[in-house]
Amino acid sequence: MILGRAPGSKPGLLFYVMVDSVASTLDAIVANGGEIVQPIGADAPEITARFRDPAGNIIGLYQQPA
Repeated sequence: MILGRAPGSKPGLLFYVMVDSVASTLDAIVANGGEIVQPIGADAPEITARFRDPAGNIIGLYQQPA
């Protein structure tokens, strides 16, 4: 662990977390202080979104198509 490093606010290496529902996950993220920086639909037909966590890191979400 490296202390004092600035958060990853500009995507360089962007990782995605696979979730059951991007929409409901975004609701929980916003309710807990996160900010949506790329809404669902920007990578269509893939179901993705990106958010900034309270520390400033940008993280992607991915939902496997049904």
